[in-house]
Amino acid sequence: MNVLILGSGGREHAFAWKIAQSKQLENLYIAPGNAGTALCGTNVAIQVNDFEAIKKLVWEKGIDLVLVGPEDPLVNGIHDFFLNDDVLKDVAVIGPKKDGALIEGSKDFSKRLMEKYKIPTASFMSFTKNNLEEGYKFLETLKPPYVLKADGLAAGKGVLILDDLNEAKTELKNMLLDAKFGNASATVVIEEFLHGIELSVFVLTDGKSYKILPAAKDYKRIGEGDKGLNTGGMGAVSPVAFADKDFIKKVEEKVVIPTINGLRSEGIDYRGFIFVGLMNCNGEPFVIEYNCRMGDPETEVVIPRIKSDLLDLLDGVAKQTLHEKTFEVINETATTVVLVSGGYPEDYEKGKVVKGLDSIKESQVFHSGTILKNDEVLTSGGRVFAITSFSNSIEGAVNKSMKAAQQIQYDKKYYRKDIGQDLINWKN
Repeated sequence: MNVLILGSGGREHAFAWKIAQSKQLENLYIAPGNAGTALCGTNVAIQVNDFEAIKKLVWEKGIDLVLVGPEDPLVNGIHDFFLNDDVLKDVAVIGPKKDGALIEGSKDFSKRLMEKYKIPTASFMSFTKNNLEEGYKFLETLKPPYVLKADGLAAGKGVLILDDLNEAKTELKNMLLDAKFGNASATVVIEEFLHGIELSVFVLTDGKSYKILPAAKDYKRIGEGDKGLNTGGMGAVSPVAFADKDFIKKVEEKVVIPTINGLRSEGIDYRGFIFVGLMNCNGEPFVIEYNCRMGDPETEVVIPRIKSDLLDLLDGVAKQTLHEKTFEVINETATTVVLVSGGYPEDYEKGKVVKGLDSIKESQVFHSGTILKNDEVLTSGGRVFAITSFSNSIEGAVNKSMKAAQQIQYDKKYYRKDIGQDLINWKN
């Protein structure tokens, strides 16, 4: 098969690294890719939302399957674009059509889906500028902290968690009346705050059958001890100590099955990944959010733990034969530590020369924000690398990732040194 992966981050490098191992692969293209994906296939300088340029590439290279990494092109309807085009309609696209991508593209849609199909989640109400006063009154019925979510995509910045009622009311006004997050906050979901510990469960589905992929826990804050600003993710661990077989069974019965059946009942033919952001509340799973794609950096620990041929699984998704595919997982622990640019997640400099990559022997380095220039690897993003390691223990895997993190050098490098430490001595 000839395969095209859309995206340029660590998630896409992990996909490319895994698919490059498939016996079914003929040629692999990544658009636009990064310095790491160039080691697995051919990078093509096309942006993920340039549908016409993607069409031309797919036609010229005889692409059989397109794996969509990020959410933007899915929410913008790339799958529908393929289906509605005579040239592209028979090309397999892994990722939902526009109606399915609403599980991430609209918080209101996803919450109403959960409510309708009795999927456990925090109680909520949605508001627009036309019923702002009702929003104020609903906030008064809740206990702090107060959770405000912009309905649409807001580049990961559309969720506010506030301790003060008056501040929550002010921010609700800012979102609805002053368009704090643009059109994304034309509708705002207010929900109760869930107390527990977060994790992510990933599902691959062909719309009928499904495979539950390894669970992971990521670390979102820039500072050690989970302090400081939110980021795209500073590291991840899989498996998760507090997500044992009994808990995952609950997730399957109370969340996964009702979600897939609910989407089908809504007339949505969903083929691709579902990211389920969960809160473990005293042993019970509650859904925080859905995403219509894999998470990053969780992909960098989840995909390496899959022993099966990923391309074969994706082919099963496209042909709705996923139930026929064998699915095996490596039992070892995988950890990833993310190296970022100095200043991230605020202003940061690009173009820093990277040294030491060739010295890494015990870990897999996934590139997140890099480019190749004159045979040198340069930084080009806030998150630069995700260093993934395996061991029989969290300590062993983390130690390998930390060793590699020290070996990689570029100006103003930063990474958290406490990834996985909270799980090492986990007691239920």
